[in-house]
Amino acid sequence: MAIRNIVLVHGAFVDGSGWQAVYDHLAADGYRVAVVQNPTLSLAGDVTATHQVLGRLDGPAVLVGHSYGGAVITEAGHHPNVAALAYIAAYVPDEGESLGTLVAEAPPEAPAPPILPPQDGLLFLDRDKFAAAFAADVPGKLAAFMADAQVGFGVDALTGAVSEAAWRTRPSWYLVATEDRMIPPDQQRAMSERAKAAVTETPANHAVYVSQPAVVAQLIRQAADATG
Repeated sequence: MAIRNIVLVHGAFVDGSGWQAVYDHLAADGYRVAVVQNPTLSLAGDVTATHQVLGRLDGPAVLVGHSYGGAVITEAGHHPNVAALAYIAAYVPDEGESLGTLVAEAPPEAPAPPILPPQDGLLFLDRDKFAAAFAADVPGKLAAFMADAQVGFGVDALTGAVSEAAWRTRPSWYLVATEDRMIPPDQQRAMSERAKAAVTETPANHAVYVSQPAVVAQLIRQAADATG
């Protein structure tokens, strides 16, 4: 059966609207695309939100995650409607790992994400450093809007550990952003190799799903075609 369902899961500090250009590419090809508006307050809550979307589908799907969304799809990917996983410049935790443990494992020479101290249990990126760290290849006005439209990222989401990694039972694809300043490219390569993912690389910053939507959509198509 050809896979026609795609579910997109956003990462930390942003919402699902950033997927619009990827959505447009895939919808134009006839895919049924759903975007999860995960609250990013806790890993468990985001998995629940993702399962709710998956449960409304009429067949198998490729489950796609960007950045922290990679942790979400790793935990949520055991849902029976998930046929494949696609990681877009994303974290790929294993059992017992959290986003926090993976951030701590970044090479010491890598740029440190400009995360401010938590306030009321929420994390934000430094507005003045947001563009350079997260969206260096996004048009300046859009990057500024993204910085000012940040969604608080819950400390509970940062520390939530994966109980069972779906990439151990689902085929996976990975897009490495080689100019990423949030998740070091070498760490992306190591995580994708551990997951035995089919890897594509592109010269892009962290917000590759915004700056290079056609490249992202093509990787998702590959996952859908190969699995179907």
